[in-house]
Amino acid sequence: MENQNLNILDEVNKGATMGMNAISYVSDKAEDTQFKQVLDTEYNKYQKISQRVNDLYSQYSDKDPHETNAMTKMMTWYGIQMKTMVDDTTSKLSELLMQGTNMGIIEGRRLINQNPEAAPDVKNILNDFVVMQEDSVETLKKYL
Repeated sequence: MENQNLNILDEVNKGATMGMNAISYVSDKAEDTQFKQVLDTEYNKYQKISQRVNDLYSQYSDKDPHETNAMTKMMTWYGIQMKTMVDDTTSKLSELLMQGTNMGIIEGRRLINQNPEAAPDVKNILNDFVVMQEDSVETLKKYL
């Protein structure tokens, strides 16, 4: 059970870290002021989830939560660079973020469904993370 909780917290933290990385890479390319404000807001939401994971993690382990590794960060950066080489419009940037966010939603829903015995506080963070990402997709749709 404790491993299950640690695994969920690690996955949520990796997802939040990946979201923050992607937003920071995309934000560098964004020119629309309103879109940049949305990106800042979304970044802060991921940061708050990551902080909640960090606050809870010590109840289950004396280590730090897992984050994305350097290779994953590099691949994310490279993918965004390649996909925006020809088209770096707000619409394209929004699309890229939505694709990554949808992967996070799928993984989060899978974790919810496959871990019914997770601790309530862990389930709360996981559920909040998925709902936050679903809300993000709805926000980003406006910029397609």
